[in-house]
Amino acid sequence: MCQFFQKLIRGCDRGFTLIEMMIVLMIISILLLIAVPNMIKSQSVVRGKSTDATVKLVQSQVGAYQMDHNGTLPSSLEDLVTDGYVDSIKSPDGGTLQMDAEGTVSAP
Repeated sequence: MCQFFQKLIRGCDRGFTLIEMMIVLMIISILLLIAVPNMIKSQSVVRGKSTDATVKLVQSQVGAYQMDHNGTLPSSLEDLVTDGYVDSIKSPDGGTLQMDAEGTVSAP
């Protein structure tokens, strides 16, 4: 009776062999070699798209500033921050956005 319970608890005595474990680890490492470069590439694409979106947002707020101030451009982008049009004039990659004399916003 005791042996019956021991077999029931232990189940199968056969575990993974060393070869089976090495094959599984090799498959996992191949998948990682494929996935990591793709994630790095897509991270730079996302960073660029988020910078473009921030530039478009600040550009639209320059237009809103002009509508509220009878067509005059802000003297600098800091005016947008102080008047509450935007929270920050920094791009997601850490640089500060710039505005030219015509009111066009760009990232450095």
